[in-house]
Amino acid sequence: MRRAPSNVRFADVWKVCVHYFGMPRQSGTSHAVFRTPWPGDPRVSVQDFRGQAKPYQVKQVLRTIERWEAKE
Repeated sequence: MRRAPSNVRFADVWKVCVHYFGMPRQSGTSHAVFRTPWPGDPRVSVQDFRGQAKPYQVKQVLRTIERWEAKE
């Protein structure tokens, strides 16, 4: 995901997000919205675009996971 954020399947990003953040609080629309445990902007949003995840959203997920792991 880090090497090629523009070539990541949406299903793979979905699995990673569910692993770290649990089931999304919103799904069934074009976006799946996942909660994060800290205040501020407590969400990660990913979007299915023809079976692929949008590159900027992949990068957002990776940054959020890095922040999550730094807290532990």
